[in-house]
Amino acid sequence: MTEHGGGSEFERARCAAEERALVESAKRGSTAAFEALYRNHVGKVYGLCLRMTAHRATAEDCTQDAFIQAWRSLPSFQGRSAFGTWLHRIAVNAVLAQGRRARELLGSEGSAEDEAVALADPTVADDGTILDLEAGIRRLPGGARHALVLVGIYGYSHEEAAGLLGIAVGTCKSQVHRARRLLGARLESTEVAQ
Repeated sequence: MTEHGGGSEFERARCAAEERALVESAKRGSTAAFEALYRNHVGKVYGLCLRMTAHRATAEDCTQDAFIQAWRSLPSFQGRSAFGTWLHRIAVNAVLAQGRRARELLGSEGSAEDEAVALADPTVADDGTILDLEAGIRRLPGGARHALVLVGIYGYSHEEAAGLLGIAVGTCKSQVHRARRLLGARLESTEVAQ
């Protein structure tokens, strides 16, 4: 199966039909069909988790949790949205649950900034292959990063992102604005330093 992002309308329709067939087969218990769905979506789910957590190991855990939850919940998947959209919702929930667990381990309610510090990977170094933009996104406070990733990178509307994150639409808009302002300031200060 090819990526869903490009190609002709016929190709997109064919891919969507193949995915629906895989979903139906997986719902009946086919591990081979679910494995094919996994292979088709793992990169995008991992990318979403990585951008939201800013931590490779945490993103891997969240990706694994998302697919385990998807397998368990697949019989109740009704197809009202695309499988990928449904899977993104599960992945966002896995990231948010991971953030709650991290705050519980820290023994505090914690702010978005505390969450970012708890999830940030101090071993990740910019080896020249990671864009400054990606590094800047990783350093954003959790709430701002989550909203920016969903709206600015994955193209969800503010309403959809707010629903995924369990926050008000106005809060989502302000978090995206905050993320863009912080990111702009950090990128600008990086340019000035160079």
